[in-house]
Amino acid sequence: MTAAQFRAHGRAVVDWVADYWERVESLPVRSSVGPGEVRAQLPAEPPETGEPFEALLADMDRIVVPGSTHWQHPGFLAYYPSGASGPSALAELLISGLGVQGMLWQTAPACTELEQLVLDWLAGLIGLPERFTFAGGGGGVVQDGASTAMLIALLAALQRASRGQVARAGVERGRYVVYTSAEANCGFEKATRITGLGSSAIRFVDTRADLSMDPTALRTAMAHDAAAGRTPALVMATIGTTSTGAIDPVALIGPVCREFDAWLHVDAAYAGVAAMCPELRWVNDGVADFADSYATNPHKWLLTALEFDACYLADRSALTDVLSVLPEYLRNSATESGAVVDYRDWQLPVGRRFRALKLWAVIRWYGASGLREHIRYSVSAAQQFAAWVEADDRFDVLAPHPLSVICFRLRAADDVNRALLDAVNATGRVLLSHTMVRGQFALRVAIGGCATRLEHVATAWQLLSEWADIVAGPN
Repeated sequence: MTAAQFRAHGRAVVDWVADYWERVESLPVRSSVGPGEVRAQLPAEPPETGEPFEALLADMDRIVVPGSTHWQHPGFLAYYPSGASGPSALAELLISGLGVQGMLWQTAPACTELEQLVLDWLAGLIGLPERFTFAGGGGGVVQDGASTAMLIALLAALQRASRGQVARAGVERGRYVVYTSAEANCGFEKATRITGLGSSAIRFVDTRADLSMDPTALRTAMAHDAAAGRTPALVMATIGTTSTGAIDPVALIGPVCREFDAWLHVDAAYAGVAAMCPELRWVNDGVADFADSYATNPHKWLLTALEFDACYLADRSALTDVLSVLPEYLRNSATESGAVVDYRDWQLPVGRRFRALKLWAVIRWYGASGLREHIRYSVSAAQQFAAWVEADDRFDVLAPHPLSVICFRLRAADDVNRALLDAVNATGRVLLSHTMVRGQFALRVAIGGCATRLEHVATAWQLLSEWADIVAGPN
């Protein structure tokens, strides 16, 4: 593809994306295709000769769009938002166009230093302590998601707990145990399997009435393991659990971790960015005093396209000691000087993309005030939705909702609530998800998409209200 061809097709692609964003509200949020239908429309064999780019765009309209669930639809209220804002999408083009491989400072100085800067910016915006910044001896790194952040935090914790033996001899079977809330993200269990600890090393700690981790139950579990000769290696607290948005009391969990010399990782994938707003900075209470690592996902609520997790470590040496492998072909004078960061030692792959450009573009376009406005609007809309639910005696709100996630249910059997969810989603106008709260089936709304406004939240409530009596049937 020549530069001239790239210009022509590039303009067509930007126009296509802009047109898609303008029309996405008119599409059903959830795709109606069945298993195998997308593949059946595609040729079984690749083309022998090249095809015009226009043919690809035509297939985007003919096959990909009808076969997609539209995460950028303003009525998408399921799971968590996926922020593909304009500046973030344009930055993706810049990333692809530059095509740099940022494994070493030497291979991409701008990639490395911009990432350090942008993550220090974000640390300041959400009130993280200086020890999580490069100036403070720690530092941040962009991972693909919170699950990977959990994994590298666990590797660093095991390296510290074993005094360096894990990097050399591996994980001693049956020795190390880790702890998290029963409400925590499932990625934590994956991390224990990958490291070789296995699922049996996890202690799922009971929760309090507000679904946050119980520090007393945590201490009891850790004391029991320590008395049995096992080593408590890591505790993962969550700021905004996947299911209900519960916020673990880091300020109370931290002292327990200190007592047993356990690493404290804080998974703030969803809610951490809320701390940009001074009135919501309480979500990070205790982090400055006790956390060893911390991760939050701008790709959820901060208008930054997938994949972007901002992962911070107070002691970066614990991670680089376990992950650094330096073959001769990567040796260079900058690395040997000790004056640079080589991010390949902060992650599982060797290669890495210039992801920091996305958050750089987002912060520069919206500014801190614009990002705060987005978060505040989402919280306000969620509180309005909760107020509608609470005012209707047919429904119950099932969990605290200080931010933008609401879990609720119709005062009816689980099968009726499932039918309500299916009926509302079948309209194509909104998409809600579900979870289980204290053993009860719950409908779940998560607000924060780029295009979602209060009128779309109101549409969701209107549909729920209209369908509630229909699915419940006569009394």
